[in-house]
Amino acid sequence: MDAAAETLGQPSAVPQRAAAVNAKIQRVTGSWVSVLTTLIPLALVVSISPLSVIPAVLVLQTPRPRPTGLAFLGGWLLGLVALTAAFVASSDALSGLHNKPPVWATWTRVVLGLALIAFGIYRWLTREGHSESPKWMRSFETLTPARALATGLVLVVVRVEVLTMCALAGLAIGSGNLGNAGELVTGAIYIAIAASTVAIPVLAYVAAGHRMDDPMARLKEWMERNNAAMLAVVLVLIGGLVLYHGVNALL
Repeated sequence: MDAAAETLGQPSAVPQRAAAVNAKIQRVTGSWVSVLTTLIPLALVVSISPLSVIPAVLVLQTPRPRPTGLAFLGGWLLGLVALTAAFVASSDALSGLHNKPPVWATWTRVVLGLALIAFGIYRWLTREGHSESPKWMRSFETLTPARALATGLVLVVVRVEVLTMCALAGLAIGSGNLGNAGELVTGAIYIAIAASTVAIPVLAYVAAGHRMDDPMARLKEWMERNNAAMLAVVLVLIGGLVLYHGVNALL
């Protein structure tokens, strides 16, 4: 009798287990979607910045373009991975600040976001007077492979917008409850998108060699002419992201 009752009770447990599995899958899927919708805009801000693309093109104008370009790409990737991983690892310690920042910090985000947007609009309106890349950037054409590796790494660390995007990405990944494998995959997606505009010209030159000289020269000239306009767009994008997080924290 007990065995029969147990047998009769088993079918009712099956839907419960299926519902539990479905709920778990929905939670995991929701976490992935939420994290990726946060990461992709952050990565795009890094990748479309002229301060990311122009150096990658300039290092291909050096006397040894292949090893210099690959070294620069290696330093760039190393910097992005190190920064993002550091903020993923510290996400638990910073989770309280990340989730419930003090009121003054929230208003600082709002003011900073508005300031960046205003400065971006100003740079757009005055873009005709800024048609050349900075002088320090033009020195990249004389880099050696060793210096290119160090330069790629340093550029990631010292650029405030890259540091900010990697910090936000690392905190989003670390607090997303994705597990170790999920953190690795989403981190790899963020790094791949953020580094794409450096990797594409470098790898294209490695594959095609001097056939890429003319296209790279034209790309360099175009980007130098439109440097101010591209920077203005990036400033507005960064300001919009910072403003969004600030306003969202106030609601």
